[in-house]
Amino acid sequence: MACPNKKEAGMQQKDNLADSLNDLFTSVSNMVKSELQGTNNQLELLEKMNARVSEEYKGFGDVASGLRVNVEQLKGKSGNFEEYVHQIEEIEKQVTEFEAVISVLDKYVSLLESKVKFVYHQNQHPHQHQHQHQHQHPTS
Repeated sequence: MACPNKKEAGMQQKDNLADSLNDLFTSVSNMVKSELQGTNNQLELLEKMNARVSEEYKGFGDVASGLRVNVEQLKGKSGNFEEYVHQIEEIEKQVTEFEAVISVLDKYVSLLESKVKFVYHQNQHPHQHQHQHQHQHPTS
């Protein structure tokens, strides 16, 4: 009878050891699962962040493309503006030359007016002008 109790005690000890090992492996397994789940959650978060950043950069790319188009349009307008500036400078040069011609014509008209007045006065008072004519000589 003493033998079966010893044998039974050894079996119970093996069962306790097996249960302890089983608990240990279960705990380790749960810990590894938790670690893997945490890593998986981090990877999902990184994936979402990457998608968001990708959308942001796509938006920046669209803005940059729009800016490039605006710059090209401004260059075109700038080229047209330079053409207008050149035309304005040409007009200003012609106006300056025209003013010089007008000044010469104005002096010429004044001279003609003086001559016409002189001839008119001479025809109105022929005796008085003959006497003055001998003393003064008008500029012609």
